[in-house]
Amino acid sequence: MSALADAAPSGSNAAEYTVSELSGALKRTVESAFEHVRVRGEISGYRGPHSSGHAYFALKDDKARLEAVVWRTAMAKLPFKPEEGLEVIATGKLTTYPGSSKYQIVIDHLEPAGAGALMALLDERRRRLEAEGLFAAERKRPLPFLPRVVGVVTSPTGAVIRDIRHRIADRFPLHLLVWPVRVQGETCGAEVAAAIAGFNALEEGGPIPRPDLLIVARGGGSLEDLWGFNDEAVVRAAAASAIPLISAVGHETDWTLIDHASDRRAPTPTGAAEMAVPVKAELELMLASLNARLGTGVSRRLGDGRRLVAGLARAIPSIDMLLALPRRRLDDASSQLGRSLRVAVGEKRRLFGEAGGRLAPHRLDALLRDKRNDLRLGETRSRHALDGFLARRRQRFERAVSDLRPHGIATRSQEGRMKLDVLADRLERAFAHGHARRADRLSAIARVAASLDWRQVLQRGYAIVRDPQAKDAPITSAEALSPGMAFDLEFADGRRSALTTAAPRPSVAKSPRGKRGAVKVDQGSLF
Repeated sequence: MSALADAAPSGSNAAEYTVSELSGALKRTVESAFEHVRVRGEISGYRGPHSSGHAYFALKDDKARLEAVVWRTAMAKLPFKPEEGLEVIATGKLTTYPGSSKYQIVIDHLEPAGAGALMALLDERRRRLEAEGLFAAERKRPLPFLPRVVGVVTSPTGAVIRDIRHRIADRFPLHLLVWPVRVQGETCGAEVAAAIAGFNALEEGGPIPRPDLLIVARGGGSLEDLWGFNDEAVVRAAAASAIPLISAVGHETDWTLIDHASDRRAPTPTGAAEMAVPVKAELELMLASLNARLGTGVSRRLGDGRRLVAGLARAIPSIDMLLALPRRRLDDASSQLGRSLRVAVGEKRRLFGEAGGRLAPHRLDALLRDKRNDLRLGETRSRHALDGFLARRRQRFERAVSDLRPHGIATRSQEGRMKLDVLADRLERAFAHGHARRADRLSAIARVAASLDWRQVLQRGYAIVRDPQAKDAPITSAEALSPGMAFDLEFADGRRSALTTAAPRPSVAKSPRGKRGAVKVDQGSLF
């Protein structure tokens, strides 16, 4: 110690240290005295690994608190992840941190403080996930009867995958996909959850076939060995899987949280293979039995049909019986046909004789005489009618000629002149009345046009702002006037040129009080 201290001042024999020297001496003393310790306590302040991979938390009991750190290399070797509130037994060495004058334990190994602590944590996690509905029975889906592809999440080197492969090959050989994962250790939970999500992310018809069924399998072990399958990420991945999932973790007496979230739990990996596929030989035997039953049923059905047809055939009359009555009718008709023809020919001859008698020469002469008499009578009647018609037309013509004589024409002319005077007087009065009415309408329209003339508006003190660069177009907005722009103002008695000197200011419309509200003056509407 004397080598580290400076000479003591006069009157004192106490050694003098620097802060660094004292901190280093304390660090060496603590590390040599507590090089290997086992500490039991409750994890407090754990927020997961740091970005560097190290983990920082504290171990506490009801009276004291000890800071703890797990380096990244040791973190990867821990059998399970530290969790807040978990009682553990930590193995490591004590050291000090001179930067803050604290002492801490550097943990090399971490184990739960008995199975009771892990079971309490497991039960608390189970109740919380169950409250979220992840274990509900209505969420579980039936397994496909005969999947084409089965995905297996397990270790590729263990006996589990060999048992599953052999059992499926014995029962019903099909396409088997294996997603290799660690089934124990720190990264077990994350790898299993990623494998379930990866199988679900495969596309239908892609280069890698999408499984119709998933099996998550692992052999038996202690609670610590199976702890990765109690990971919350694994449970949520199993519950969210769109592909039906069988959990086959451990032996029949082993239970993990993934068993509650899966669609079906198998007591062993071999049992999961038996649940996944049926026995091909049994299916073939069942198909053969069904085929035999089908053949027997078809034969029986055909026999019943034949008997039914035979019975119906006996009830149907024969062809001779069906044609007996038509044949009898045909025979009767053929026997009556000759007699009917003879009667018909005799009747036709009689009618022909009667017609021939009516066409004798003397009868024709008499008929011609009657027709000639009828023609002479019609000619006489026509001549008399024509004479009467000509007489009536002659009388009408003579009356018309008498009307056209000078005395008749003068009388008709006098009557027409009187009618013409009356019509001319009416026309003159109607024209005067219409002219006055249209003059009044024209005067009213002229007054309205004069009131709307924009030049009259200029007489009341308004002016028009025109742009000489745009062919004297009216400027209706203040924003169109830029600083230094030349424009013209047109008044009632002439025009003046002007120049803008500043940027336009926003106009504030004043609203006069009254029931009608604000009146907005829009000068552009005058044009």
